[in-house]
Amino acid sequence: MRLPVESEPASLRAVLWDMDGTLVDTEPYWIVSERALVESFGGSWSHEQAMRLVGQALPTSAGILQEAGVALDKREIIDTLTGQVIEQLGKAVPWRPGARELLTALKDAGVECALVTMSERPMVERILDHLPEGTFSAVVTGDAVRRGKPHPDPYLKGLALLGARLPGLAPSECVAIEDSEPGAMAAEAAGLATIVVPNALAIPVHLGAEHWETLAGRTLEDIVAVLATSSGLARQGRA
Repeated sequence: MRLPVESEPASLRAVLWDMDGTLVDTEPYWIVSERALVESFGGSWSHEQAMRLVGQALPTSAGILQEAGVALDKREIIDTLTGQVIEQLGKAVPWRPGARELLTALKDAGVECALVTMSERPMVERILDHLPEGTFSAVVTGDAVRRGKPHPDPYLKGLALLGARLPGLAPSECVAIEDSEPGAMAAEAAGLATIVVPNALAIPVHLGAEHWETLAGRTLEDIVAVLATSSGLARQGRA
């Protein structure tokens, strides 16, 4: 009888972060801007409508706003909303609890981080200005991919950019951190173990390797444990 071969423990080499709702709590800024835009065209904007936009690619959100009566083309809508959110960020950056601390711990441990967001470059640059240089080794913005979340393209691009720094990098060596259902779907479709930290909306429990209420108090070891659990489940699935 052959004894089972012990598998190597999961090796964490990179963490890919969502931004809005995960790193920074900008969702209230977006909602205020959406409501103001819809009302400027004589419409109304409910909380339920706003929640449909959480985690979506900006062109998708712009289409929903057109349905609500905003008589602008999608590019004008995106530019208007982004400009208003950037203006609000000039007053305060609403960091999510524990996010910056966890980023620092990962950097200190030599774990590479990528930012994978559906926000466009001008807004992302405003956030990055408030973080130490080199916090993120790769940045993927919504205007850099043809298909946004929930498609896996943004995360696949993030993995490719990280792979230029980490030769041989595999999705099984990475973890994504998300707050929305479209984001979690994109990360899982890219083959990533996914930590879901819900913010504006509850996320179905089947999405994400693990659900955390907050990043506050979380450590590198916690992320490694999620990766190990995900790797174990993947091996069971292949058995």
